[in-house]
Amino acid sequence: NLIQYLRNYVNLISAKHNFWNRTEGADHFLVACHDWAPAETRIIMANCIRALCNSDVKEGFVFGKDVALPETYVLSPQNPLRAIGGKPASQRSILAFFAGRMHGYLRPILLHHWENKDPDMKIFGQMPMVKGKGKGKGKGKRKGKMDYIQHMKSSKYCICAKGYEVNSPRVVEAIFYECVPVIISDNFVPPFFEILNWESFAVFVLEKDIPNLKNILLSISEKRYRRMQMRVKKVQQHFLWHPQPVKYDIFHMLLHSIWYNRVFLARAR
Repeated sequence: NLIQYLRNYVNLISAKHNFWNRTEGADHFLVACHDWAPAETRIIMANCIRALCNSDVKEGFVFGKDVALPETYVLSPQNPLRAIGGKPASQRSILAFFAGRMHGYLRPILLHHWENKDPDMKIFGQMPMVKGKGKGKGKGKRKGKMDYIQHMKSSKYCICAKGYEVNSPRVVEAIFYECVPVIISDNFVPPFFEILNWESFAVFVLEKDIPNLKNILLSISEKRYRRMQMRVKKVQQHFLWHPQPVKYDIFHMLLHSIWYNRVFLARAR
C-alpha cells in the first residue's frame, strides 16, 4: 500500500524535522515515473513539487507546480550514450515510424488507419524478432530492438503515441536518434516546456486527427522539416543521461525545472 507508506514517511520526517511543516511540503520534491504516481501522491504530498512521467493535466498534474519527467529507456547504464544519433536528414527514407505494444485505446486506432496501408508509413505493433548472425557469445540472440532503433535512425518523423497514459519513452528515443517526434497524446505536458519551444522541433497531432496523419506530415515543407531536425539535434543534450551528470543534461534540466517552479510558487505566495 504505497499511499499508506508515503503517509508514514511524511509523518516521520515532519515529526523529526521542521522543514516540512513550515510550508506543508512545498520546499520538497518527489520523483516518480510509474503510471499511478499522480493519484498516489495527490493528497498526502499535494504541496510537493512532483516530477512525474505521467504529466497528464486530466489526472492531477498541476501545471506550474509539478514537473514533467522525461520517461527514458536506458539501453546501457554503463554507457547511456551508446548508439546515439542517426542518419542525416537527406538519407532518411521513411516518412513516419511507429512500433509498440497495443496497450491503451489510441494505438489500435493508429494501426487501424495506417498499418500496412501506405509504404511511406511504417506503422507496426511489436517489431518482429529476428535472430542475429554469426558465431560466438550472444550472436544467436534476438535483435528485434536493434531493428527498432535502425527504423528510428532512418525515419523523418517518429510517432510517439500514448499508451495507457500520456507519457511514452519514444519522445526521448526520437530525440536520441535525431528523429522529429510526432506527439499524439492529448493533455500531455512535455518536459522542460518552460524553457524549450517544443513546437520548433516536434509535431503535435490531436488524437482525433490520426486518420489525417500523413497529410499533416506532408504539409510540412522540406525546409521546415530540416530546420526541425536540426533543432532536435540541438536540444538533444538536454535529454541525455550520463554516468556522472554533465552541464545542461537531463539531470540538470530536471533540477532547473524544480527550481523554476519553486521560485514561481514563492512569488505567487
